[in-house]
Amino acid sequence: MFDNVSRRAVLAALTGAAPKLLAAPKIAPRADSMILLWMAGGMAQTETFDPKRHTPYETGLASDKVLSTFPSIPTAVDGIRLSQGLEKIGKVMDRGALIRSHQVGDLGFILHSRHQFHWHTGYAPPQAVAVPHMGAFLARTLGPRNPDIPPFIAVGQNMELGAESDALKAFHTAGFLGSEYGPFQMVDPRDAVSVTRPSEYVGPTRFENRRAFYKKLLDASPMKNAGDHQRESYLRSVENAHRLLTSPAAKAFDLALEKPEVIAKYGDNKFGLGCLQARRLVEAGARFIEVTSEYIPFRFWDTHENGHKRAGDMKQVIDGPIAQLVLDLEERGLLDRTLIVIATEFGRDMMTEGKPGLEVKDQVQQPKTMTEPKHYGMHRHFTEAVSVCVFGGGFKKGFLYGKTADERPCKTIENPISIEDLHATIYTAMGVAPDTAYEVEQRPVYATKDGKGKARTELFSKG
Repeated sequence: MFDNVSRRAVLAALTGAAPKLLAAPKIAPRADSMILLWMAGGMAQTETFDPKRHTPYETGLASDKVLSTFPSIPTAVDGIRLSQGLEKIGKVMDRGALIRSHQVGDLGFILHSRHQFHWHTGYAPPQAVAVPHMGAFLARTLGPRNPDIPPFIAVGQNMELGAESDALKAFHTAGFLGSEYGPFQMVDPRDAVSVTRPSEYVGPTRFENRRAFYKKLLDASPMKNAGDHQRESYLRSVENAHRLLTSPAAKAFDLALEKPEVIAKYGDNKFGLGCLQARRLVEAGARFIEVTSEYIPFRFWDTHENGHKRAGDMKQVIDGPIAQLVLDLEERGLLDRTLIVIATEFGRDMMTEGKPGLEVKDQVQQPKTMTEPKHYGMHRHFTEAVSVCVFGGGFKKGFLYGKTADERPCKTIENPISIEDLHATIYTAMGVAPDTAYEVEQRPVYATKDGKGKARTELFSKG
């Protein structure tokens, strides 16, 4: 469904002139760096940050009686409870703000790739213009913090796995902004050194010769037909990569420099080490880092069956490293100027696909009564209520925003916040006005859709 649109978008990006940054109000930034912790696959809000009435499993249990498959636990903040399995995050909730009333777009038949595209770019697919990822928009608008460190780094997503891998690639780009602002991709942080250091089998002379030859190849490649902007941007991306390979700043990617006891606190897995990598990159001067739990259909947070067990497994993966990331940045005096956002493409409900009053075709058949444990969990895609957790970046601490109903349908009943307004709040924290725009093909493309996103300033601390 993305193929034809993607081809048109790429062609438009290649042939277009350089996008012009239009005038936008200046905003004092509350944060210098952002870390997006992406719970790919649709994290069930009632099993994580918005627990409801707990019903233990038993054979013959009616599906519509189940709201949460884990009991709730107290946190460091009176009045905020999380789902069992998030004990370590619960202990640092006094440093964060919890939004329970995020609502994602109505995009028809629900696909992970469509909703991930919408969340990461702020625009619902398909788009005639190659719209950039939020990280690319921030990288271009704010510029790098350290010229030797890529301003936009993506950690953890394997682009070659899964039925929707091509669609995921559609938003992991800088779009019309140019290749130099695209993501520096690291599939596995354990392999980061191999992509940030010249091969030991290639000496300095051969390394420089290869660099010069590669630039010559661009003249004989399809890039020769590209517009001046994209061509120059691509060349700058090559130079940026070369600068990183030869810079002492590349040490920020080397996790072997961390003590074993530090690595143990984060966990020896892709997501945990990705959080450790994010901490090191913020210290080194990265602008935007996305660490994903990785989207692969029917795995991880994509809980179409065995939802209870998978959610429990995923909480074991994320709980320790997220809490440790918060504590480490705080210890280093970096938390206040770093915005950490924990988000996902949609929530989940046992019975409703879509949202109340706008149901769509079910993608999984949930039996009326459960006959085996695989039926126990939040299986269907729910767009009416999604949880987002935020630390640092000038947000209030120990703050709860929004409310959902205690009984099904557990829809948002207080302070609904759309993607446009959530993005406006994030951009404002980073010092970018929500109506900041670039002129592309003689029309403006805004940070938030049509520039109309409104920051929820009540989420910010006054200090």
